[in-house]
Amino acid sequence: MPQRRPEREKLLLDGISEPIEVVRSTRRRKTITARRRGGVFELLVPARLSARETRKWARDMYAKHANRSESAAASDEELMALALVLREKYLPSAPPPSSVRWVTNQGKRWGSCTSADGSIRLSHLLKDMPSYVIESVLVHELAHLLEPNHSRAFRQLEASYPKLERANGFLEGYSFAEQP
Repeated sequence: MPQRRPEREKLLLDGISEPIEVVRSTRRRKTITARRRGGVFELLVPARLSARETRKWARDMYAKHANRSESAAASDEELMALALVLREKYLPSAPPPSSVRWVTNQGKRWGSCTSADGSIRLSHLLKDMPSYVIESVLVHELAHLLEPNHSRAFRQLEASYPKLERANGFLEGYSFAEQP
């Protein structure tokens, strides 16, 4: 049986200045998720969720999302400052990066590091994610300044970040939700 594409609808709520895009999926059974993607607030719900329940969840999730702290680093300068703090805390033996910046040309990877020149790039897709996710990707890339590949030694360096597993789970879930 062919899979149906999720249905999308715009939802306008009193007191909320932007429309909420509701994505209804027949594959989604119980979970309700909210995210900001490309500047649009999306609410992912099971297809069977009533309009009344959808409005309630939209209001609750929008409020919850709005109360999240800003991402760990909004600008390239803040991203570099964060990288230096994380390096000092988790990987003090790593050389400092020469540059750390957001890029828009990485749609398939979260970050990249050129260990030869010490430059680190993070995908702009991370900007709206929780700070522990951004930090985890930064620690991953900082570890590449010591170990250019994903060896056992690299994994030990990367594991110095205490929220690594949680961040990886978040990114895995995000990637799964993005699949058509």
